[in-house]
Amino acid sequence: MLKLRDSFFFLPILCFCFVFIVDGSVHEYNGEKFVGKGNAFVVHGGSEGIYSSFADPYNVTATIGDSYIRFEKVTFRRPKEAANFSSKAIQAVVFEVEDRDSIGGSAYGGQRAVCCTADLAKLGVCLEGEVIYRPSTDNPNWPKVFGISFNGDDEVATLRSRSIKITKTGMYNLYFIHCDVNLKDLTVEGKTIWKNPNGYLPGRMAPLMNFYGFMSLAFVIVGIFWFSQYARFWREIFPLQNCITLVITLGMLEMALWYFDYAEFNESGIRPVGITMWAVSFGTIKRTVSWIIILMVSMGYGVVRPTLGGLTSKVIMLGATFFLASEVLEVVENVGAVSDLSGKARLFLVLPVAILDAFFILWIFTSLSATLNKLQARRMTVKLDIYRKFTNALAVAVIVSVGWICYELYFKLNDVYNEQWQSAWIIPAFWQVLSFSLLCVICVLWAPSQNSMRYAYSDEANEGFDKDDTTLTLIKPSPTPMKDFKSAAEARPVQGHNGAWNGDLEEDKTV
Repeated sequence: MLKLRDSFFFLPILCFCFVFIVDGSVHEYNGEKFVGKGNAFVVHGGSEGIYSSFADPYNVTATIGDSYIRFEKVTFRRPKEAANFSSKAIQAVVFEVEDRDSIGGSAYGGQRAVCCTADLAKLGVCLEGEVIYRPSTDNPNWPKVFGISFNGDDEVATLRSRSIKITKTGMYNLYFIHCDVNLKDLTVEGKTIWKNPNGYLPGRMAPLMNFYGFMSLAFVIVGIFWFSQYARFWREIFPLQNCITLVITLGMLEMALWYFDYAEFNESGIRPVGITMWAVSFGTIKRTVSWIIILMVSMGYGVVRPTLGGLTSKVIMLGATFFLASEVLEVVENVGAVSDLSGKARLFLVLPVAILDAFFILWIFTSLSATLNKLQARRMTVKLDIYRKFTNALAVAVIVSVGWICYELYFKLNDVYNEQWQSAWIIPAFWQVLSFSLLCVICVLWAPSQNSMRYAYSDEANEGFDKDDTTLTLIKPSPTPMKDFKSAAEARPVQGHNGAWNGDLEEDKTV
């Protein structure tokens, strides 16, 4: 019912998906400037996991089964005032992450450089002013390095369109590099198309399309169960069950939208902004509503108290803050995004959400403790039993979440170069499954039935119950005068053979 991504979230559980559909994307360049890195000037053209092309034993060109990186109208532009000389080469460098050490070098064990220096040129290992690279030990034809130069007073230089076929599964990187200090304010325009055998979806995202397809089906199954019970026992419905119905509906919409988002991305290579925005918004609303509902249930709303009283405004304020922080994070991460955020940018956006998640959890368990104490003191055994099960489910979800967060940190710290990209989809998928599992537990505990009202708030059984938010105050009766002792004894309830008083408040008899 909630999501806890990169923080103390607790709302997804077991990944049952095994997805092997493979797919790329379109990287557009709109006047990006080259940035100095050591003795080179660089523009990052993209990094994607790409699966190898399907085998073609009959030598038939099957576009749908090919994996490639295609360069289309990639143009380098320099200012008019700088267009008065012929330049050194501007090169495109494509390499698989395992071959990263084959780019660059150093003379006599000195500082490593990307561009060939005069000392290295004297050794005959490269041409001065060009990118240093060595053939891969696994494939002598890699990395791929090619380029173009400005002639005379040309202001524009365009790379010849070409496609690089991918024959080995791996994480591929593209950089545009030049070594000419006179090419100031140089920019790059155009696009490259990265394709996997079954479409344009990036390899690290490809499994998520099937995952969200499975999750959509799972939500439909839960929805059929819940709505059938809802329609059958609609006269017995109480407010909490209406809230659960809302979460299930939002979950169905979110999963379906994510599936169509990835399916459209796979078809066109361009992420559909409209669908992504709707998916992000529905997901954020679902998580916010889920947190609020769990908090309200922990406080006893609709079960042992009719309203939240003075806490309503505080709950709404916390929910609104969480919604804004989560929406910003999800929009920046997903809308139009192909590559991951930088570490600092992601940390800046994740921290507020993590803090709010932790605050929700602390408030929830504090409220649950108070509610359990009240139920036990009032001997409401039916409600006490269901709240104990609810508490156990939340505790397991939080423990599993903390363990998964530790695994995430370990995974990311040990995968600096994204070499484990084929497994990266499991990280977001886990949170979705944990969230769905917690929702299923809640649906079982509070499923509509002919006895639903046993779990609802009752004025008679809960009179004075919600006077105090955290503790149950027991008022000691004043001593009975001696002259009234006889009448008081006569009015005392009769004790049955099992030792229980007929006058005890037992929820099963009052609700």
